Amino acid sequence: MAEFKLDGDFIPLIQLLKATGLAENGGEAQAIVAAGLVKYNGQTDYRKRLKVKAGDTVEFEGHTLQIHS
Repeated sequence: MAEFKLDGDFIPLIQLLKATGLAENGGEAQAIVAAGLVKYNGQTDYRKRLKVKAGDTVEFEGHTLQIHS
């Protein structure tokens, strides 16, 4: 499990995927989310503009990110 430290109150899911290197660009990140390949707090989530906050967990392709403030 990897940790990601927030600079503010939240980060949009697509930006998180780009910032952690799980997606190369915004288009790829949007396609990943739209395909239902991301789990947010254990549930598949299709919201591209989802606000990921401290305490949340994001999973994609065997990578788990724990979000901290």
